[in-house]
Amino acid sequence: MKIAILPPALANQIAAGEVVERPASVVKELVENALDAGARRIAVAIEQGGRALIRVEDDGEGMAPEDAALAVQRHATSKIKVASDLDGIRTLGFRGEALPSIASVSRFTLRTRARGALTGVEVRIEGGEPRGMHDVGAPEGTTIDVRDLFYNLPARRKFLKAESAEAAQVSRLMTQLALGAPTIGFQLTSGSRKLLDCPPAGDVAERFYQIYQARPDLVEVRREGGGIRVHGYIAPLAEQGPRRGPQNIYVNGRIIRDKTIAHAIQAAYAVATVKERSPEVHLFIEMPPERVDVNVHPTKAEVRFLEQGLVHEVLRRALADALGAGPVPELRLQTPIAPAHLPAMPMLPGVLRPDPTFRQDPWRAVATGQHASQGLGSQVGPAVPARPTGDALAAWEAAAHQAGADSPTTTTRADGRMDDAFTAAITGLDAATAAIGRAEAVVRDDIRPMKPLGQFRHTYILAVDQDGIAIVDQHVAHERVLYERIHERLTRGALKSQRLLTPLVFEMDASQVAGIEAHMGDLERLGFEVEPFGGKSVRVSAMPALIGLGDVEPTLRALGQDLEGFDRAGRVDDVLKHIAATMACHAAVKANDPLPLEKMQFILDELHATAYSTVCPHGRPVLLRLTRREIEKNFQRI
Repeated sequence: MKIAILPPALANQIAAGEVVERPASVVKELVENALDAGARRIAVAIEQGGRALIRVEDDGEGMAPEDAALAVQRHATSKIKVASDLDGIRTLGFRGEALPSIASVSRFTLRTRARGALTGVEVRIEGGEPRGMHDVGAPEGTTIDVRDLFYNLPARRKFLKAESAEAAQVSRLMTQLALGAPTIGFQLTSGSRKLLDCPPAGDVAERFYQIYQARPDLVEVRREGGGIRVHGYIAPLAEQGPRRGPQNIYVNGRIIRDKTIAHAIQAAYAVATVKERSPEVHLFIEMPPERVDVNVHPTKAEVRFLEQGLVHEVLRRALADALGAGPVPELRLQTPIAPAHLPAMPMLPGVLRPDPTFRQDPWRAVATGQHASQGLGSQVGPAVPARPTGDALAAWEAAAHQAGADSPTTTTRADGRMDDAFTAAITGLDAATAAIGRAEAVVRDDIRPMKPLGQFRHTYILAVDQDGIAIVDQHVAHERVLYERIHERLTRGALKSQRLLTPLVFEMDASQVAGIEAHMGDLERLGFEVEPFGGKSVRVSAMPALIGLGDVEPTLRALGQDLEGFDRAGRVDDVLKHIAATMACHAAVKANDPLPLEKMQFILDELHATAYSTVCPHGRPVLLRLTRREIEKNFQRI
């Protein structure tokens, strides 16, 4: 005979290969059992990354001796009774394979005492072989020791990583489990080090603070629809941290991985930017248990949704709405401190004397540029009063507007550059901005109406709003505005085109020519009339009206490179997004372009009316804000 029934010990070891991959797998199964047992506190201890010892203690309901004996048998569980129970599973565990699988590849000890029982019971197993069962004194609840993991499977043990790496995996898992069960106390120690200590919390927000401390850089998500509730925290569009962050996804309290959810996350971010990202997300999805199948993976890490499209759309919209009202990166000032060994230099009479106009009406002086030599760029002179608000603000704005109309210092020259006096005032900000430190993203309302003051190095628009001072990257801001307009126009029809009297002919890389040739129809909608012209050459007979003649060749080269990765059957929306992003980048105003105040105001107004206005299509931040509070704090006014 060639076919034989496997010995129970070998069958258990094979089954363990599906459930027990590494020490973190053991911790996951045992902690989930503790949660199902109604534990209020769970303590995990590991040694040598879990190779030498994994101990999980809980204060749950415990087990009677007869239940403890059955718990280590194959196909034994208290979670389900009949097949119909699989239609609405509400517990984390249900298969009954974890304990016998773990016991088959370790030296296993289970001590448990049911609530109200006088004594407990201890069950010992080594490599799947029973080693005894007897009464012991034990606290109410269950304690499981797993020693010498994979001691009888050297082939599996040699694939374990370094102790520090395995300990890190356990720590990461315990953090996820603690976040998913906020009302339960969690503790993790590795040797003599305490890696996690979270007392029971009132809700997810409190537990999130316990684990991650204050995270004002994240955006809160809340949405309900179709019987599905989504809440949690996600990275903003203008995030400046690493491109890959932790992604903790929970469905009815179960940590899972799911392609539908992953695609919904990517789709939500792709609405605003074509930059590929794996953003930090912590999302909690709640729905009726009968609408999700958790019995599709040996370790219960994956699920299947009854209404997959509905879940995708609710989650995508929840994230898109939250991102649309996301934060503007906020600047923090670092106040310069003079070295202690340098004596303070007294002010000499008549030197750097503050201008009388600046002292009497500093805000009017700012508007008219009369403080150019002594206000912004110097370290001496009177302190600037806090910006007025309410009626005083309206009066100041009217005065500033009139001053701008009356004074030649705010006019623009024929070449579009700022007048010298006003330029000098803005250039004086160079010294002040040198003190600006790092930028952090904090949650604020969306971009508010702003008034431009001028340009800094012909690259950044300096503006004010009711919250403070904003520094806007003129190219990125205009790119954001144009991207939305171009993408909207492309989805409805085509851009306006202008025919060239003399067609342009130039050579491109073969891959760029192939990308353009594969998407001729998309380029026609964009306003280009372009065709291969033999070899690596292309001929352009018409171009979009919104770009200049000198931008035709670089724009087509960029489009050819972007479209190279899309085949002819590529998703139309993805192609249009890349086309719109490339076109917007080449059509937007550039760095070092001098702008008159009117054009600055136009860009700021359009930005205010634009969705996802804090980030450009390629993921760069549009503006940074220096709040009034931050200024007053550094001037010790608050």
